[in-house]
Amino acid sequence: MYFELIYDKSLAHASYFIGCQKEGVAAIIDPKRDVDVYIEIAKKNNMKITHVLETHIHADFLAGSREIAELTGAKMYVSDEGGEGWEYEITDFNLVKLKHKDVFKVGNLEFEVIHTPGHTPESISFLLTDTPASLEPVMYFTGDFVFVGDIGRPDLLEKAAGMIGTADAGALEMYDSIQAFSKLPGFIQVWPAHGAGSACGKELGSVPNSTVGYEKHRNWAFQYSSDKKGFIDYLLLDQPEPPKYFAMMKSLNKIDRKLLTKVPKLKHLSDAEFNEKFSNGVKLFDAREKSEFAKGFISGSINAPASDNFFATKSSLYLTYKEDFMILADNNQTEELTRKLMRIGLDNLVGYISSTDAYNGDLEKMNFVSIEETIEKQNNGTLVVDLRGASEYKEGHIEGAINVYFGTIEENLDMISKDKEVIIHCQSGHRASIAYSVLVKNGYDNILNFSGGMNEWLSKGKQVAVV
Repeated sequence: MYFELIYDKSLAHASYFIGCQKEGVAAIIDPKRDVDVYIEIAKKNNMKITHVLETHIHADFLAGSREIAELTGAKMYVSDEGGEGWEYEITDFNLVKLKHKDVFKVGNLEFEVIHTPGHTPESISFLLTDTPASLEPVMYFTGDFVFVGDIGRPDLLEKAAGMIGTADAGALEMYDSIQAFSKLPGFIQVWPAHGAGSACGKELGSVPNSTVGYEKHRNWAFQYSSDKKGFIDYLLLDQPEPPKYFAMMKSLNKIDRKLLTKVPKLKHLSDAEFNEKFSNGVKLFDAREKSEFAKGFISGSINAPASDNFFATKSSLYLTYKEDFMILADNNQTEELTRKLMRIGLDNLVGYISSTDAYNGDLEKMNFVSIEETIEKQNNGTLVVDLRGASEYKEGHIEGAINVYFGTIEENLDMISKDKEVIIHCQSGHRASIAYSVLVKNGYDNILNFSGGMNEWLSKGKQVAVV
């Protein structure tokens, strides 16, 4: 057996290449959309990709199953569980639809389908047996069912897609799925679809894989084996804010959509082309680091640092899937940024500029305040806005600060006055830089950035309030 983990830090997403060396055939599990990496692995190992497997209809990335099928002729193997409303509606590819306990082979490798609802009703996992070496399964590809140290959240459909009532129902299903998982042999390796940083859970570990036995011992979910209510309460408690694009991914992964079988080459815009587009309302995302952005930025642009692993997901907070947009980035960054954006279906990227020199207007500069100035100004009535997530805010915040999540700031402008000074902060300054640029874009000129954020506040021993 040949096995390779492909890990995408930009989405904390894991996909897998599994090949039967004797037969020269391979399967890909939960592939990302820029699929050249899988094609290259197959080529290097003299294998043909014949199977593409999906554990569920993903909400956090655009699966590249169809791109692989288009390029290789591989068949797509997808869930046929979950009931009405949870079926794939893809008509431009032939799908092999899978039920609980179905078994199929990739060469000498045997895959058994296990229905594991909870994260979503149609979720399935794959138990792999390397038949030449063993008669027992050795690897379990769990998708968003069991992670290292955590389990898939059941509230995404309700919070991101507005499907009311799905959170409680999913939590009940997840409890039953966990009981079944507990009966598996402890030696089986667990390979999930996501790691630390993913919004698909709240306590995902940073190591890539685990075992059934280790998860039964250390994963919080298995400490509630006889307490269903406690399990459900904790599972639904303080889950992170889901990105807005999740609802769109859920739809695009279910229906026919545009294919991208290679990474598009991004157009370098002339100064005239850029200024015309920008003046006509095309959004600009500035991929420079926050310190460089602060020294001089184009008013109306949005800071989205290229070095941030979650560049695309943060950009998506301020975009719709219908509008064109541009980026400011170095020439050597454009391919990687294009890849990150296409992985969540943001295909309306019309070009880039490599410097603020392309702009025909004056630049803005960011206004900062120190921790001492923050304390003094707040004591004199200045509003402090904490841009972190709700769970972070609850764990500890500056007394008197209000909480406005940076990703929903445009929906909550009524909470932030334009008439008086306002201080914003987050944990380490990245989210504050983004929010600052968004506020300037919306006409604010009274914003001060306490860029040290909670990291500096806590390091100086300052008191915090909890909820």
